[in-house]
Amino acid sequence: MLKTTDLFDFSHSLAGSWLSGFPYPWQALKGIQEFICDLGSQLNADYEEIAPQIWVHKTAVIAPTAFLGAPCIIGAGTEVRHCAFIRGSALVGDNCVVGNSVELKNVILFDNVQVPHFNYVGDSILGYKAHMGAGSVTSNVKSDQTPVVVKSGSEQIPTGLKKMGAMLGDYVEVGCNSVLNPGTVVGKHSNIYPTSCVRGVVPAQSIWKTGGIVVKKLGKD
Repeated sequence: MLKTTDLFDFSHSLAGSWLSGFPYPWQALKGIQEFICDLGSQLNADYEEIAPQIWVHKTAVIAPTAFLGAPCIIGAGTEVRHCAFIRGSALVGDNCVVGNSVELKNVILFDNVQVPHFNYVGDSILGYKAHMGAGSVTSNVKSDQTPVVVKSGSEQIPTGLKKMGAMLGDYVEVGCNSVLNPGTVVGKHSNIYPTSCVRGVVPAQSIWKTGGIVVKKLGKD
């Protein structure tokens, strides 16, 4: 359930075919900047390069107070709202919402992702229709500055990365004011309770409840 193929439907991102080449999704984090630069130069006429290495689809809506840093790609029908801060190395898919005071850095957002209110998303990948509630953030650096390790029960997978936020599978719902600690992986169709402090791996079709209790969704195998 940690594999890239377990978390994402690749048809819902311009990065799909590229991501499919990585056994684990966090292995793609180091190459996001270069990938966006290469991809941007190949986009069709529906995208405009509004500044060097900043490509925006003609149907996207960008608020005048939003900041777009290079390189980045903003997809069709996406709304980047007031005071959003896209620091760079961000691929934002189609029909996404990047909201008020949201900060993005070194990320891939699949199509229909919503990060609508006061979110920080760094060194992370958010799958199709993933949604982060107001104030929920990804923490991407450990307090002791050591490389991030993904922990699933007794299994520990070194990433070799000093910076890694969260990998959210398709349709994941994160409750308001939650913190996703470095190396968090949440499987498809799972839910995180509001105000949670999440670490490790949350299996697909699960609910992370208060106190870190994880239960399977009713009627799900």
